[in-house]
Amino acid sequence: MELGFLGGGSFPLQGRRNIGLKKEKWLGERRNVATMAYDHLRVEPKWQKVWDEEETFKTPDVPKSGKGLEERKKFYALDMFPYPSGTGLHVGHPEGYTATDILSRYKRHQGFDVLHPMGWDAFGLPAEQYAVQTGTHPRETTKKNVDRFRSQLKRLGMSYDWNRELSTTDERYYKWTQWIFLKLFERGLAYQAEVPVNWCPELGTVLANEEVINGKSERGGFPVERRPMRQWMLRITDYAERLLEDLDTLDWPESLKTMQREWIGRSEGTELSFEVKSHSDRSISVYTTRPETICGVSYVCLAPEYDNIMELVTEGQKESVEQYVKEAMMKSDRDRTGEGSTKKTGVWTGSMAINPVNGEEVPLWVADYVLGGYGTGAVMAVPAHDQRDFEFATEFDLPIIEVVTGGDISKSAYDGPGKIVNWNNALSLDLDGMDAAEAKMKLKENFAETGLGKWTVKFKLRDWLFSRQRYWGEPFPIVFVDGEPRALHESELPVVLPDVDTYQPSGTGESPLATIDSWVQVRDKDTGKDAVRETNTMPQWAGSCWYYLRYIDPHNDDVLVDRDFEKYWMPVDLYVGGVEHAVLHLLYARFWHKVLYDCGVVSTKEPFQRLVNQGIILGNVEYTGFKNASGEYVSTKLINEVDETIKRTGEKVFGEQVDAKDLLKKGDSFFLKSNPEVRVQARSHKMSKSRGNVVNPDDVIQEHGADALRCYLMFMGPLEQVKPWTTTGVQGLSRYSKASSVWLNCGCDFFLVLCLICSTLNVYRFFQKVWRIFTEEDEDGNAPLNPKISENINPSKEQLAALHGTIKTVTQLTEEMKFNTALASMMEYINTVAKWEGPIDRCLLEPFVVLLSPYAPHLTEELWEKLGNSGSVSKVPWPKHNEEYLAVDEVQYSLLINGKQKLRLSTAVGLDKDAAEAFARSALKINGDEVNGKPIKKVVFVPNKLVNFVA
Repeated sequence: MELGFLGGGSFPLQGRRNIGLKKEKWLGERRNVATMAYDHLRVEPKWQKVWDEEETFKTPDVPKSGKGLEERKKFYALDMFPYPSGTGLHVGHPEGYTATDILSRYKRHQGFDVLHPMGWDAFGLPAEQYAVQTGTHPRETTKKNVDRFRSQLKRLGMSYDWNRELSTTDERYYKWTQWIFLKLFERGLAYQAEVPVNWCPELGTVLANEEVINGKSERGGFPVERRPMRQWMLRITDYAERLLEDLDTLDWPESLKTMQREWIGRSEGTELSFEVKSHSDRSISVYTTRPETICGVSYVCLAPEYDNIMELVTEGQKESVEQYVKEAMMKSDRDRTGEGSTKKTGVWTGSMAINPVNGEEVPLWVADYVLGGYGTGAVMAVPAHDQRDFEFATEFDLPIIEVVTGGDISKSAYDGPGKIVNWNNALSLDLDGMDAAEAKMKLKENFAETGLGKWTVKFKLRDWLFSRQRYWGEPFPIVFVDGEPRALHESELPVVLPDVDTYQPSGTGESPLATIDSWVQVRDKDTGKDAVRETNTMPQWAGSCWYYLRYIDPHNDDVLVDRDFEKYWMPVDLYVGGVEHAVLHLLYARFWHKVLYDCGVVSTKEPFQRLVNQGIILGNVEYTGFKNASGEYVSTKLINEVDETIKRTGEKVFGEQVDAKDLLKKGDSFFLKSNPEVRVQARSHKMSKSRGNVVNPDDVIQEHGADALRCYLMFMGPLEQVKPWTTTGVQGLSRYSKASSVWLNCGCDFFLVLCLICSTLNVYRFFQKVWRIFTEEDEDGNAPLNPKISENINPSKEQLAALHGTIKTVTQLTEEMKFNTALASMMEYINTVAKWEGPIDRCLLEPFVVLLSPYAPHLTEELWEKLGNSGSVSKVPWPKHNEEYLAVDEVQYSLLINGKQKLRLSTAVGLDKDAAEAFARSALKINGDEVNGKPIKKVVFVPNKLVNFVA
C-alpha cells in the first residue's frame, strides 16, 4: 500500500523496508550506497520490551531522611489522567503526554529524581450507561478500556513509572477518597440540603450545570428537568478568599487564572432593603456593587426560587407567577443566564417595592435571569447601567433612567465612569455632578452611619453539589441513624460497591444501590441501632481531586500519603492538560488540597506550582461547498456562514462536502477547479466520533512510528496553540527547507514560519536521514555503524561550533518547552553534518543522540547501542555546551533581494549596518539606489545574519 503526499510521489507504508540504490553525497564522497529505511516496526517494540523488563523509568527510591537529601533535585511531572473510554486514544491525547515525557526524560538526563506517573479517572457515566444497555459490569468495561489505553501509551514510548499506576475505581484507592470525605464532614464542610438540581430521568442521575445544554443532557441529549432533591454539598465557599489570594503564587497562564478569578467572583458592595408596599412586614434585601446608581432603579427583580415568593404576589397575578416559576425551575442556570441570548422573560408580581433612598415606588418582578444562589436572590434593577437589566427593561417597556453620564443609554447600558446625575438631593446629599467613584464612597460612609445599608463581600462561587444518583461512583462513608447522618469509622473503610442485578435507574430518583436491601440495611456500630446507608455516590470529580498525592505513595494501606515522601515530592512541578479543566477540576482539587493542608496531611498550600494547557488538535481540514435551491454553487464570499444564507437575498443555501482534489488554492483560500470564482469553506473541527474525523494514533504508529508521531505532535507549532491535524504533515516532503533560517531571520511571523517549516519538513524522513548518517547496510541486510564514524579525528572549529551551538539551543528551548524550535535546531544540525566531508568523530554524534533522546527515544536507544555503548541512553548525562567553541571570527551572511536569497557568503563578525550593507552591495553588484531597475525602498539588516534589499 502506498499513499500519495505533497509534492508528488508516494510513501511506503506499513513499515516495510525500502531497499534500493541511491546516489548520495555524504561526508564529501558521492557514491552508490545500498540504503535501508529505519525500521520502526522492529526497533520500537524491541526497546519497549527492554524498558518494561528493566523498569528503566522506575521512580528512584527516596530516603525519608538523612544526609544528602537536601542536595537531591526532584521533578514531578503530571498529566491530567484520562477517562478510559471505549474508543481509546486519538492523536490529540498524546500531545500533552509527549510534552511531559520530553521534560521528564530531559530532567533524568540532568540528574533529577523524576516522578512521572499515569493512572485512570475511571468512574463515570459512560461505563454505567453501557452497563444499563448491555448488563456488562462497569468494572469489566473499565478494565478492558484501561488495558487498551495502557497498551497505546506504551506504544508511544511514554516513560511512565507503571509501578505507580492507579485507578479511581480501585477499592484501595477510593478508601482514601472516602477518608477525605470524612475529614470534610468532621470539619463541617460537607452537609445536606434540599436543592433544585438538574434531574435527567433517562440517565437516572443529577447533572452539573455544565452537563446540561439547552435543557438536555450533554451526553445522550436527553430531557432534563429541575426538581428539589436531598443532596450532599461541600462548602467550597468557605475557602473562596484563599482560593482567590493564592492564585497569585502560581506559575499558571494568566488567562486561566483570570477564569478562576471570574468563577470565584469576589465583589464588594452594599446590602440594602426595599420594603414591599402591600406587605408592611416584608422587605426585600438586595446586594449591589454600585450603590451610587440606586436612584436609577426602575424595578426590583426576584429569582423564581426566592423564599416564599408567592406571599409577595397579588391575587390577580398568582396564576401567571406560579406558571412562570414552574417553567423557570425546569431550566438550568446556564439556560437562564442566556450566554449570548438577549431575550429576557419575566412576570410582574402585582406588588410594588419602595426605594429606600428616594422613596419612589417601583414594580416587583420575577425573572429567571436572576439566580437564587448568588447575592440575595433579588436585584435592584438599573437598566441604564446594567446590560441585563437594560435588555429586560427594553423587553417590557420599563423606564431607563440615566444616573451616571458617559454613555448613550438609548442604545445600550453604560457601566463606565462618569458624573452623577438625577440624584435630586436624595438622603439630603448633594451628589449631582460628583464623580461616580467618589459618590460611591460617600454613600458607603452614609450607609454605615445611618444603618441604611451594610458594606459586605460576596462571591459568585457557590457550594459544590457533591451527589450523583448512579451506581458507578464512590459510595459515601455515611449511614443514617434515626434519619440523622453518621460518619463511619476509619476502620470501616472502604465502603465497597456491591454487585447488583440491574444498573437501571431506580425510578424514584435514587441510585440503583437503593434497590439492594442487604447492602442498604446495616447495624450502627456505635449505638447498635438499625441504620441505612447513603445510596447516592460521589461525582467523578472526587477521585481526580487528589490523585497526584497517591502517586507519591500508591501502595500504602496505612495512610493516604507518607508525610516525608509528600514533603519531598510536592508540589507538582509541571501539570499539563486541556484548558477545558481550567475551572472546575482545578478549583475542586485546590479546595481539597487546602483542606488537607489544614488537616496536616500535606505541606504545601497549593498542589500544582506550574500549569501548562496544551492546545486542541483539530481534525483534518474539511471542505464545504454551498449550493442554492437550484443546485448551483454559491461562493462563500456571498454567504453569511453563520446562518448559511445569501447575504443579499437571505436565501437559504445548503452545504455539501467537496473533495480536496477538486479544489484550487489561491492565497489562503480554496476554489472549485470547475468554477474558479466559487470559493469554498475550509475548516477544521474538534475530533469526535460523530464527525468521523478521529485519527487513531495506532494507525499512525503502525505506518510511521511512535517517534515520528511524538515529534510531529511537537513540531506542529507551539504547545499551547490550537492546531489542525494533517496526515501529510507526518509524511511531509523530502527535506528541511534551506530557506527556513532566512525566513526566521527576516522577522516574519513566527507561527507562520513554523507552519511553513512544518509543511516542508519530513519528521519521518528526518529519522531516515539520521539513520543513514549513523548506519550503513552490509551484505546481509543488517545496519551496523557507519565505518566513516571514528575516534580521534580532531574535529574542526566549525564542527565544534555547530555541535555546541546546537547543544546550547536545544537545552534552552527544551527547558522553555519550545519543542518545535528545538526539533528544528536538531534538524538543522543533521543537515550540517550531512555536508561534512571525510570521516567524522563520534564526539560530534554521541551528544546529538542524547539531545534527540527525549524526543525520539526508540531511535536514539538503537543508535546509542550501535555506537557501542551499554545501558540506556536515557540515563546518560545531558551534554553541556562550551562557550569557547561558539566564539567565531566569521559568520555567514544571507544576501537577499526582495526576500529571495541571492548569495550566502562569509565575512567578519560584528559588522555594523553600514559595513554590512557595503559588503552586500559589493557582492550583489548593486550600484546607486536601484536594484533590478526598481528604487530601493529600504534595507533590512539583521546583525551577523542577513542583508535584504527591498525594492
